[in-house]
Amino acid sequence: MIKREMYLKKIRPFIDKDLVKVLTGIRRSGKSVLLQQILEEINSQHTVYLNFEDLGYRHLCNHLSLHAYICEQIKNTQDKFYLYFDEIQEVDGWEKAINSLRVKFNVDIFITGSNSKLLSGELATYIAGRYVSFEIYPFSFAEFTTINPNYDFNDYLRVGGMPFLSSIPLNSDVSKRYLQDVYNSVVLKDIVKRHNMRDVDLLERIISYTLANIGRCFSATSISKFFKAEKRTVAPETILNYLKACEDAYLLYRLKSQDINGKRVLKVNEKYYVVDHGLRKAVTGSNLESIELTLENIVAIELFRRGYHVSVGRVGEQEIDFVGIKDDSKIYIQVCYLLNEESTIQREFDSLLKIKDNYPKFVLYKESSYKGNYEGIQAIEISQWLLNY
Repeated sequence: MIKREMYLKKIRPFIDKDLVKVLTGIRRSGKSVLLQQILEEINSQHTVYLNFEDLGYRHLCNHLSLHAYICEQIKNTQDKFYLYFDEIQEVDGWEKAINSLRVKFNVDIFITGSNSKLLSGELATYIAGRYVSFEIYPFSFAEFTTINPNYDFNDYLRVGGMPFLSSIPLNSDVSKRYLQDVYNSVVLKDIVKRHNMRDVDLLERIISYTLANIGRCFSATSISKFFKAEKRTVAPETILNYLKACEDAYLLYRLKSQDINGKRVLKVNEKYYVVDHGLRKAVTGSNLESIELTLENIVAIELFRRGYHVSVGRVGEQEIDFVGIKDDSKIYIQVCYLLNEESTIQREFDSLLKIKDNYPKFVLYKESSYKGNYEGIQAIEISQWLLNY
């Protein structure tokens, strides 16, 4: 079991504080394992752990039965109890139970969920202002390297960072079959079932189109035209609803564009990235055929993982791959596969040089004959940036 210190470090200051700790993220991103690591670190004999995907707890999947069960476990003790609820969204009205337990007993509560609407519905008002949330992502490259000292960036590029990969061989057939299983599980359980979708074929076609065009600007209208060419009529609004459902399940992340020097959000086509590029491989077949888009995806998710608010930047007619904002800091990033030819070097650095501020600027590459800085802009190998910055 790989200890996810990056997240534990963020969670520790909130242990024993009167706030519900909420771990969210895509299915199989490691939330359950992290929950177990928290449980083991606290190491209290007064512990209740329930995983609501276990059918043995199906009778507790409404707020009244759950509340009654926990009250029976705690009874009248004055000792502090630690409550761990895995995949809490399976419990109808769970917020009512959580809020009541929080005010009724001396408890510290940790919950996980696989849908971003977990804390945005009407019932979530019961714990509004009384929780702190942490989004859990698949393994970063830094975490991936701890699986096996022989694994390198090319392995990560090929299969991605879904945590269970640490338990199976990384050969093509085994890893691809596992990733396809994860993808199908997310689609069926967290998108189709949760949103009562009837047209599963349409959903899968929209996801396939999006994953094939990761990092490229497109709109719901352009997808609608694509389907029309295939003799299928789909309204742009329907497409947007399906894409939003994918965002809710933490499968896709949408990036808006902003005019950097003008400091305004642009009403132009947006970009989508997938939470783990290994899942893209499961659907499209290979990450290496469009390696530059895969590299962009890795950088985009790493920025989210590090807590940045991420957008696509524009300076006049030129595009900046990523603008990352966190607290009072900001970074600008261009991503490329090869930084060898003079025309490529000039293009990647030129757009960054047009930005009129002094925040850090990076050109990240997979392979390059160019080394060092260019007028204050750092050129760094992507794997090095992933490990050290």
